[in-house]
Amino acid sequence: MDGGGVVSGGAAAAAPVSALDEIVRASRELGGDPAYVLHGGGNTSVKTVETDVTGASVDVVWVKGSGWDLGTIEAAGFAPLRRARLLELAALPALTDTAMVNELRQASLSATAPTASIEAILHAVIPRRVVLHSHSDAIVALTETGHGPSRVREVLGEGVAVLEYVKPGFDLARAVARIPEVVSGQVDALVLMNHGLFTFDDDSARALARHHELVRRAAASFGPAHGADLLGTAAAAAAATAAPDPTPAASAPPSPSTADAPIPTPTHHTAEAPRGSAVELAEVRAALSAAAGRPMIVAQSEAARGAAFARRPDVAEASSRGTITPEHLIRTKRAPLVGRDVEAYADRYRAYVEQHRDRAGAELELLDPAPRVVLDPELGLLTAGRSVKDARIAEELYLHTIAVVEAADSVGRYGSLDEDLSFDIEYWELEQARIRSAGSAPLLQGEVALVTGAASGIGRAIAETLLASGAAVVGVDLSPGVVDAFGGAAWAGVQGDAGDPAVLAAAVDAAARRFGGIDVVVAAAGVFAPPTPVQNVSTAAWERSLHVNTSAVLECLRATHPFLALAPRGGRFVLVSSKNVPAPGPGAAAYSASKAAAAQLARVAALEWATDGIRVNLVQPDAVFDTGIWTPELLAERAASYGLTVEQYKTRNLLGLEVTSRDVAQTVLAVVSPALRATTGTVLTVDGGNDRVL
Repeated sequence: MDGGGVVSGGAAAAAPVSALDEIVRASRELGGDPAYVLHGGGNTSVKTVETDVTGASVDVVWVKGSGWDLGTIEAAGFAPLRRARLLELAALPALTDTAMVNELRQASLSATAPTASIEAILHAVIPRRVVLHSHSDAIVALTETGHGPSRVREVLGEGVAVLEYVKPGFDLARAVARIPEVVSGQVDALVLMNHGLFTFDDDSARALARHHELVRRAAASFGPAHGADLLGTAAAAAAATAAPDPTPAASAPPSPSTADAPIPTPTHHTAEAPRGSAVELAEVRAALSAAAGRPMIVAQSEAARGAAFARRPDVAEASSRGTITPEHLIRTKRAPLVGRDVEAYADRYRAYVEQHRDRAGAELELLDPAPRVVLDPELGLLTAGRSVKDARIAEELYLHTIAVVEAADSVGRYGSLDEDLSFDIEYWELEQARIRSAGSAPLLQGEVALVTGAASGIGRAIAETLLASGAAVVGVDLSPGVVDAFGGAAWAGVQGDAGDPAVLAAAVDAAARRFGGIDVVVAAAGVFAPPTPVQNVSTAAWERSLHVNTSAVLECLRATHPFLALAPRGGRFVLVSSKNVPAPGPGAAAYSASKAAAAQLARVAALEWATDGIRVNLVQPDAVFDTGIWTPELLAERAASYGLTVEQYKTRNLLGLEVTSRDVAQTVLAVVSPALRATTGTVLTVDGGNDRVL
């Protein structure tokens, strides 16, 4: 199957473009604008005729696959479904969600295609070739002003059908199939109250243009200030560069109330200086994690809009009226926590579930009652999730929510779905099935680590391993390379001396504001002075060794203790020690002495911090040669001094192994994992076995 051959946009001289390429391009334009689509929302389709394995022609609807992001979707993200089968399903009197998903899979021409969006039947019902669906902020705000469908029709003009909210999936498809003007092709757009916009046409370019046109009309109805927040970059760009909007035969000119309104220009959220203390944030995270029953990431938004909304005197009422679309419920819950009383919020949430439990059936699985959004007048907007990605998604969703609420309130009174309908979505049969089928979470999901010496060698390997195990990581290093050592939102690099209290203060502040606190600290920064007999050790070399190898550990312990004491699973501090502590070598006085002092310091911390639930352990590597300390020249010199080849020198341990930074990192991971929750004050060697120590 090649998705059919078409010419997009009606350009006579254009090279043939497959239907799949056409819908991918349109989907990416739609999904690339967060004012239209956020994090997996929206769906699109294109209808074609395909040839099956028997040679028969089959009417097919290529529908966006569930879980694919419209902004980055590829051809592989669409499922080819037999349209005739979908239309048969649409004619059924009832169909459960589980049965519907099963039927959609069976309707596919490809067993390897993704499971189609739950809106697939709706896409089949609409007769036009291309269907585009978004949750445009401007459209959603227009439906939630309290003025009802009549206001939507007034603003958007003719050619638009308006439907009161219906639960997505089979019920919505059945409702749309009963709208004569949609199934007969008299309109080219459909607005679903409290949900979003569908536009449809036989040409994807016209469907997109119609989408942008209606979004601009909706945004303009709120005036320039609020309209700018709702418009989105795609609609603004289309307005700035295009000729007058194409107006399909079914469409009418804009209504007089909006035809002459200026088209607003999108604005960006401005940043605000951090508010509140890092420890306060860690305290909120501790309470929130306790309510969730697992470690959670908590991020403090930098957006001035979030902080301003949290400071509103009426914030409790303004934030209590539900999410702007039902899909947000899974990410943010129906309402945020106002203030910091997490326990009271959890009690209210459990009562809400009990009140509506009968609507979900006997197999309801209670979601954790912890809030996902916190609005505090001092701390501003905080968002929570099981991962950094989840917390950041909740933040973006809520910033869009604020824009919609404020716009709707400016012309009426914002109102979303009531508690009954909200509960139906939050405890949807499909969502409950997804939870039950979910695999195990990464080992350190929801936890936060701080690693010193993270730009290279053992420290970098440790940071990489902790990231791969689900933790968010703040790395500290003198090298500027630490800032970009790793990509992704779960990494934060802080350049500076790991023994400088100001640098460590910046690191713990970053950990608290970006991720909520600190669970794990690994002191891996170290320095090895050139081999020198005791009588020749310089004061500078001695003091530098003590500063990096010992004093920096003390500073790290002092800076992180308040956060480790608040860690949901108990704090963990790991010192990367050295074989030179139990078995010093000649010429390494400064290194051996400073490492031994640090080891004693860690042992004392283990004694003192046990009552705080903090475990302190030492990992003691030896002869780890894949680090910056060991140049080829130094390796050759040390090997020759023992009368060995370089390879023999690297493996001169009882097991005959070459010990690597990854071996050390894996040991650190084991030490901080729940498997060793009853271990503190101990030393784990990573050396392949050393007869001098044994």
